[in-house]
Amino acid sequence: MTDLKDIKAFAFDIDGVFTNGGVLCDLKGELYRTFDAKDGFAVRMAFMNGYPMAIITGARSVSIIERFRTNGIGPENVFLGSRDKVADLLKFCTAHGIEPKDVLYIGDDLPDLPIFGVCGVFVCPCDAVQEVLEAADIVSPYPGGKGCIREILERVMKIQGRWSFDVQQYKKDF
Repeated sequence: MTDLKDIKAFAFDIDGVFTNGGVLCDLKGELYRTFDAKDGFAVRMAFMNGYPMAIITGARSVSIIERFRTNGIGPENVFLGSRDKVADLLKFCTAHGIEPKDVLYIGDDLPDLPIFGVCGVFVCPCDAVQEVLEAADIVSPYPGGKGCIREILERVMKIQGRWSFDVQQYKKDF
């Protein structure tokens, strides 16, 4: 496991990590998710502090692209419909000139397991599936969709001395 002080980038799954895993579906087939605002703010803080970030998800809803664009993650770093999360992580790393060992990844279910051993730090929420809980380097005390992203990002940025809020930069970036 890479030391948290050496993390240079973050990558995330969506369902069960940024959300509680629940997905609502309307009669037209449109899917809806609920995101925690504090998790979103932590992503904005990471963006303002220069961390590259990726979304790597099996979900296909284009609403995910819009949700994360508003938090500083551009569409080029959102991998929808991912069926090979390692390949997508490597694309992200190549695009940003970083090594996979420099990335902290947060996932919660079996499709996330192949990234374990490729990324530097593998994290999961406390309500991840058993196999992921057993593999994780760090288990957040918070469940998916209820602050696990905030807790981990804040922890890394505080360890690195980068958890600081600049109102002027926030107004400029968001």
